[in-house]
Formats: sequence, structure tokens, C-alpha cells
Amino acid sequence: MKGFDLQRDAFGHWVLTLADGQRHAPVSAFRAYPVSAPEEGVALLDEHGHERVWIDDLSALEADLRARVLQALGEREFLPEILQLTQVSSFATPSTWSVVTDRGQTQLLLKGEEDIRRLTGKVLLINDANGVQFMIRDLSAMDKHSRKLLDRFL
Repeated sequence: MKGFDLQRDAFGHWVLTLADGQRHAPVSAFRAYPVSAPEEGVALLDEHGHERVWIDDLSALEADLRARVLQALGEREFLPEILQLTQVSSFATPSTWSVVTDRGQTQLLLKGEEDIRRLTGKVLLINDANGVQFMIRDLSAMDKHSRKLLDRFL
């Protein structure tokens, strides 16, 4: 995909330069479908919330531009993905879970089983007591121990 470039300015803001030379700063990146289709449908919005660029598919971008768009997305999003469930304090709620995420090891407090939402057959969203959302992208891909612990809550 051609027609724009995304760079940082001296102040660390993202600057969007369109093919016709128009510049917009600062801009922010947003995913249209962050859970179900994270690689599709990304908008670059100006400071007033106006869409300046729509990216149908991130994989269509050149590697360096794609990396910058992903970095801009990462600065706005915080949805850690649980890769492994290592321990739970109890099988009754509230329960403290020790987990390994794509951002490192942490603990979360599950107040009730209603804080686990199944979005699709294999995607789960888990809200902890502090309001942080965690995602399990593919329940079937988790290790046997993690699935066994999760089965007690599902």
C-alpha cells in the first residue's frame, strides 16, 4: 500500500504525511476489530478524530511502515494476551491467578466467573478486579495445565 508515511517528530508525536504532501500531526492509530481481526481495518486519525488513512490489511504495508503502524497501535492499546495460566489460589471466586502474558508474568484477581466472557468458540476476555482486560486468543492452543485450570471456571 502506498500513499502515506508515518514518522515521529522531534516531540515524539506521530506525523502522517500523505502522497500529496499534506501533513497531519499528531495522529493516532486505532484497530476496527482488535480481537476478531487485529491485522485488518486500521484507521489513522488526526487530533480532531477525523480519519485520514484507512488500512484494509496491515500485511499489505511495507515492513518498515507496518512496524511503525504497529508501534503506534501498541502505544494506544493495552490488552495483554494470556499465554499460560500457572496457578490459581482457589477454584472459588474471588481467586488470584498467576499468569504468563505476552508482556510478562503477572497476577490478576478474578472477582467472579461472570468476569470471564467468551467472545467466540476459542477467544476469552477476562476482567480483573482492577479493571484490566486480559485476552486468551486461542483457548485450544493453551497448554494442558492451563486448560485444566480454566475448565474449573468455564
